[in-house]
Amino acid sequence: MENIIKVYCENSTSHIEVPMGTTLLELLDKLTLKLNYTVLAAYVNNRLEELNYRVYTPISVRFIDISHAEGHRVYQRTAAFLLQQAMEELFADFTLHIRHSVGSGIYCEAEGKQGFSELECIALEQAVRAIAEKNVPIVCSKEPTVDVVAKLEEAGYADKAQLLRSRPKLYSNIYYMGKSVGYFFGALAPSSGYVDNIAIVPYSEGFFVALPDRTNPLRLGLVPKVEKMAGLFHQFHEWMDIVGVATVGELNDRIHQGDTSELIKIAEAVHGRQFSRVADKIYEAHHQRGAKVVLISGPSSSGKTTSAKRIGIQLRVLGLRPVLISLDDYFVDRANTPLDENGDYDYEALEALDLARLNDDLKQLIDGKSVEIPRYDFITGTRQWHEQPLKLDERSVLIMEGIHALNPKLTPALEERLKFKVYLSCFTSVALDNITRVHTTDNRLLRRITRDYRTRGNNAYNTIARWPSVRRGEEKHIFPYQENADVMINTSLFYELGVIRPIVEPILREIPDTEPEYGEAHRLLEFLDNFVPITTDEIPLDSVLREFVGGSSFKY
Repeated sequence: MENIIKVYCENSTSHIEVPMGTTLLELLDKLTLKLNYTVLAAYVNNRLEELNYRVYTPISVRFIDISHAEGHRVYQRTAAFLLQQAMEELFADFTLHIRHSVGSGIYCEAEGKQGFSELECIALEQAVRAIAEKNVPIVCSKEPTVDVVAKLEEAGYADKAQLLRSRPKLYSNIYYMGKSVGYFFGALAPSSGYVDNIAIVPYSEGFFVALPDRTNPLRLGLVPKVEKMAGLFHQFHEWMDIVGVATVGELNDRIHQGDTSELIKIAEAVHGRQFSRVADKIYEAHHQRGAKVVLISGPSSSGKTTSAKRIGIQLRVLGLRPVLISLDDYFVDRANTPLDENGDYDYEALEALDLARLNDDLKQLIDGKSVEIPRYDFITGTRQWHEQPLKLDERSVLIMEGIHALNPKLTPALEERLKFKVYLSCFTSVALDNITRVHTTDNRLLRRITRDYRTRGNNAYNTIARWPSVRRGEEKHIFPYQENADVMINTSLFYELGVIRPIVEPILREIPDTEPEYGEAHRLLEFLDNFVPITTDEIPLDSVLREFVGGSSFKY
């Protein structure tokens, strides 16, 4: 008698019985789900699995499509596999590097090749589409790591082989698509045919791969205008290549060789130079056009507070007198705070700030008048006042940091010449390998989980549960204004995930598998497993990383 398994489908809130060994893809065919887009993967007992996953025990399953954050990553990884094969067919003499995401798409370069023409991009796009039209099965196989490493090296993927060797495991996954092999962190679609919408155009020194927009998957994401950010990315990758730690495999090997101390010093020295150069530019703007207000913005867990303090120190070196003010102190009383679509207080809305009071205070300060500065009490949700009024002199520079800092609607009372705008984030970090980048959102989320657990009493469950709302706020209030900045700062430290790993792992493990947030916690744990742990012993006390792991010499 055939063994029958009972499956609960969360999408349809119904049960279905299937033979033992049924794949999720076969299960999907038996269900009559009404999803808006093609299913790409599924959460099985709150853990992400590919559609080739076979059911052998009773499970709860939740299918996801490209409109889901992880579904979009599945599409992106699958597209990368097709792109890898297409590059080998057309540009076998060059090594593909997926540098970073830009909007909904990805920016790529080819090592040894300076730029791509429009005709070359058309040919590459056609090659990818041809692979997709063949609907080649994509098969994941768990094999002895020594065998996987050998196959990857034979295929010319020394970077992937180095990663697997640097964090020894008995078995590792390898993907097959026809004659092509690959190693990817995370699930892929069942076949090449799932990549049904893609475009490739020349961009900067490489090309841009346009992928479906997650919020509107029927539309390809446009090439965003991020010239300043692109320049920062290019400088970072060029520098990482020079240092010799462009991938996690290279970083791990250097740590195994005992170079951790030197790497920390190099990374921190780069940060120091960034803050020094920004201070120089502020000093120049202060003397040339009378800039008096430094506005600092960036998404969650970018290190805005520490960066503002370190810029302030550099300004003191130059003879200026920085005064730091947080935009949070200009929150309206909690009773007057606008509500979001769920009826919760929306502290990220621009209207949550007392803009009239802020602009009046700034105008009076610029005019040399004494002003009583408010202080927001987060416990009572009401405005308090600092004991001493504030007054600026000719050497004073006001530094304000907050998510709305670069929004022109924040400070309409100030002339543009009086403002100096800084945008910062951990834009990019060391890549897992040449085509598997580290998502900056993952970097920031891990920072936030670590900090909030230590300083705000928030467990990983709460931080992960709130993260989608935080990300929506960033998309609405921060990212549209990033190119308004006079300068940009990359606050990522290529060694930091090795430091965060041993601190955040036990925090993530507190989430039980009964919660939907377990899937994200499990994914982050598997991701961190790629990094060799590093202690906090040699991290400088003024490091941006100290804002998250503790031990900072600054007061927050």
